Amino acid sequence: MKAQRKVVTKETLKRKIALMRREGKQIVFTNGCFDILHFGHASYLQTAKKKNRFLVIGLNSDRSIKRIKGPTRPIVPQQQRALLLASLECVDYITIFNEETPEKLIAYLKPDVLIKGADWKGKRIAGQDFIESVGGRVEYIDYIRGFSTTTMIERIKKSAKSF
Repeated sequence: MKAQRKVVTKETLKRKIALMRREGKQIVFTNGCFDILHFGHASYLQTAKKKNRFLVIGLNSDRSIKRIKGPTRPIVPQQQRALLLASLECVDYITIFNEETPEKLIAYLKPDVLIKGADWKGKRIAGQDFIESVGGRVEYIDYIRGFSTTTMIERIKKSAKSF
């Protein structure tokens, strides 16, 4: 499937999810900014996509990221981030959301599993209460140290200063 076809509206995604459920697939959801795609992201997404799973990503919009991370972010515009994620074989579909959290999107899509990095253990996760109230669960994937967009940006800044 072409990457462009994987980037859809939440309404289209809800219809795709219904089809996948009828095929017996487990619907897994994760979200994030994915501002500068790196090894940590790729590893995380590949781990989230296990056999018989349908992996969907809620991608923070540019406007959402600016509210969360400040005026200098995102580095990469939302359509480019979405298409880059869509080019990964492990990703089934992506939808972009404007809110600061994906809570409303999760309630709308009703996935079976909410995936988060293990660095979120013990913290409040947007959508967790809803997922658990409808019989779903949260799964944590091990965090790979040293791989975060913020860390990468800091490394780039330090490298630039040394020139």
